[in-house]
Amino acid sequence: MAASVPMPPATGFPAEGRCSYYVEKKKRFCRMVVAAGKRFCGEHAGAAEEEDTRKRILCPLDPKHTVYEDQLAKHLKKCNSREKPKPDFFIQDINAGLKDETEIPEQLVPISSLSEEQLEKLIKKLRKASEALQDALNDPKNGDSATKHLKQQASILGNIEKLKLLGPRRCFVEFGAGKGKLSHWVDIALKDAEKVHFILVEKVTTRFKVDGKHRKKNSVFERLQIDIQHLCLSKIPLLRERKLPVVGIGKHLCGVATGVIGDIMWAKNISGL
Repeated sequence: MAASVPMPPATGFPAEGRCSYYVEKKKRFCRMVVAAGKRFCGEHAGAAEEEDTRKRILCPLDPKHTVYEDQLAKHLKKCNSREKPKPDFFIQDINAGLKDETEIPEQLVPISSLSEEQLEKLIKKLRKASEALQDALNDPKNGDSATKHLKQQASILGNIEKLKLLGPRRCFVEFGAGKGKLSHWVDIALKDAEKVHFILVEKVTTRFKVDGKHRKKNSVFERLQIDIQHLCLSKIPLLRERKLPVVGIGKHLCGVATGVIGDIMWAKNISGL
């Protein structure tokens, strides 16, 4: 059954000279000016009359949005989820079916073995990291979910630092980047480090990305829309030309995807990077 036109509450009327279409999401009438003798603006001119007769269907390319059935052919030509020409770094199933690598045992160093100078440096680092984390956690804009993610990102950053991977002249590849917030915090932690590049890998179009917040001359952000199953790192122009060490990071990955990333980072296809 076709969707009906959103109905306004029992009380309330559109302002004089304004559109009579009730915007359900905003719980108010449209505020666009209408032409003389008309009830609806150009945007909603046919909405009220045609909504009952026109059928909306799920987009066959991406069921997360809908489209009018009679405009499907036109929509498929411009839909953001349509198939696009494959870049050089796309190789079908290059990361599928590789064998698991043996896990490298972690080498722990007791604090008691550190010199006084090393201990002082460690304390300074911990205080600095703690202050930055607390500033972010105490942001009044944060809800429970944002606080949880900040703690997870802080934990990942701590492990990157622990493995001595946080430094200048390297490229961080964030797998399953989403909005890119993990790379955002890595960049903040690096501050003015030289020649730092970020490649954010995500297979779907993402809204509210934080990439645009980074305009520093010392760090470069590049986003690739591709499934990691088909990603060949050695063919990414930036990595091939700059020949920087590669650090793989990720937060939004399932167990299978994490295994694939392990294969990618150890596979021979990046041995020359």
